[in-house]
Amino acid sequence: MADIQETPTLAEGDIEMEGAEENPVDLEGEDDDGAAIPPTQDPEEDAKPAIGNPQTRFLDYLRSPMIQLNIGSGEEAATISAHRAILTQSPYFAERLSDENSTADLPDEDLNAMGCFLQYQYTGEYFPRRLANQPDGLEHDPSVPSIDSTGDQLLKHAKVYTLAEKLGLPELQSLAHSKIHRINSTAIGEIAYARYVYSHSDVDDQTIRKPVAAFWATRSHVLRHEAEAEFKAMCLEYPQFGFDVLSLVLDAREKRQREREDVGGASGTPAGGKGRKRMRPSVNV
Repeated sequence: MADIQETPTLAEGDIEMEGAEENPVDLEGEDDDGAAIPPTQDPEEDAKPAIGNPQTRFLDYLRSPMIQLNIGSGEEAATISAHRAILTQSPYFAERLSDENSTADLPDEDLNAMGCFLQYQYTGEYFPRRLANQPDGLEHDPSVPSIDSTGDQLLKHAKVYTLAEKLGLPELQSLAHSKIHRINSTAIGEIAYARYVYSHSDVDDQTIRKPVAAFWATRSHVLRHEAEAEFKAMCLEYPQFGFDVLSLVLDAREKRQREREDVGGASGTPAGGKGRKRMRPSVNV
């Protein structure tokens, strides 16, 4: 969906808003038929393994006591186990697990996200892994379609991202974020992802929120033809999302206006433009 701290640059291209005279932005590589949307960003920062001091032998982790993790609730509940020394590499578990604890109840956590967390703790990666010979790719997962039409693949990594934030593992956050932007999806899948991001991330987390807003700010034809109803519902449910998208659109328009004024000179109207007067209501004398 560029380095994680960077945001997509809005260039002249695709947005059309009612009453607007200019079309702002479109990202390079957009599919004009709207069938599938390529990743909007490509974080290049490599994630680092989370399993502690490299001088510590891995066998020492395996010698530590086993902790039982009770994950989820109701029909979704499951129990898995992991070594204490592996878990306590997370500040969250280091604070929560005393020497007397042999279990931890996590009723609000997602089982698949926890599985990815543990796989990462033991191996330094989680499935599907990033491909070294394909900067934008992930290893093939035969259990999922090549295009994410539901948002499930995006949500998998988004849930790992939010779990890693809770557990205090920024390297795992970085890894999960980089995988989000390597998934091809449809407009419906992207709306599902946007809804999760705006309901589960902090308002100040621009690392994950701003790329989502920029993605929708640059794809007006998708909004009109594939997901207009879903986009409208998203804006009504999360007004901050609508505001973020609109802010990026207006920023792009102002940037182009300044560029035209620089070309046309400080005096007079911008090059190639016409002066406009605000419509005034008629007054009966």
